[in-house]
Amino acid sequence: MKHWIQAALAAAVIGAAVPAQAETISVTLQLPETHYLAKNWEDFGKIISEKSGGDLNIQLFPSAQLFKDNQVPEAVGSGAITAGSASLSRYAGAVPAVTIISVPFLLDTEEKLRAAVAPGSDLRKLLDDSILKETNNRVLWWQGYGRNIFVSNGGGLTTPDAFKGKKIRSYGTVQGWTAEALGGAPTLISGSEQFLAYQQGTVDIGMTGTSGVEERRLYEAMDTLTLTNDGAIEFIAVINNDFFEGLSEENQKIVLDAAAEVEASLRDFVIADEDAAVARLREKMTVVELTDEQRDAFREATKGVIDRFLESAGDAGQAALDAVNKL
Repeated sequence: MKHWIQAALAAAVIGAAVPAQAETISVTLQLPETHYLAKNWEDFGKIISEKSGGDLNIQLFPSAQLFKDNQVPEAVGSGAITAGSASLSRYAGAVPAVTIISVPFLLDTEEKLRAAVAPGSDLRKLLDDSILKETNNRVLWWQGYGRNIFVSNGGGLTTPDAFKGKKIRSYGTVQGWTAEALGGAPTLISGSEQFLAYQQGTVDIGMTGTSGVEERRLYEAMDTLTLTNDGAIEFIAVINNDFFEGLSEENQKIVLDAAAEVEASLRDFVIADEDAAVARLREKMTVVELTDEQRDAFREATKGVIDRFLESAGDAGQAALDAVNKL
């Protein structure tokens, strides 16, 4: 397996020929190369290549060619691949406090979300430091993915009762708790395996983000999109810390400065593109928006999730919640 990965990494360099002494950052990504998270990595690659005079370059492997999202933390931490992107929820096993981002209706406004995930915020420092300590994954930047929504067939999911007894695709611990709070049975399915799960009826309902519905063509398997917008979906761009620390101080600074630049531009883009994606999807499927009364019913039905979060995450979870409550 390791030899195969090394051969694959050698075969797909992005951009111009790499100088003999260049440091190459191989990157695993779950989404297609057309997705904005891939473009985000490509922008990062262009910046570091330019600023380093070609000494730093990236190789991008989209669409889970090498690793599924649940494999990314270990693959990056062990050095099987240099860097990658994965849903923040995939780090919950090592750092349970990361799941605070997904607690339903906690970060329910753009202002709260921006403040919570801003570089240098109390929450970011707590979570980024914990991920580094527990997994050897250094967080370079956070990649906004939008908010959690539901896909289904046969009509909108406008009440909690619509979930009772249904099999629900989830992508993390808190999402599973949310499904249970709504009376459903959660099934953890990787992002790259969603389409087949919906097409074959493995699950009845799916949790995902709006951009994922579009890029993965989920509208060909599901006919309805319900905009609960109940929790944030965040990916993180990570790099093997041993590799990072092996870079010169100058190249470390180039990497960190580029990360800050592409994070800021992506955050603004995602917030604007989410509405645009919904508008595009209205031509392909039924889009249902909840009324304030319906949202309140969902908020009431899922309020117990915060207690499960605190029980799971312990003192670090309480510290994370305190950081959010300061906003």
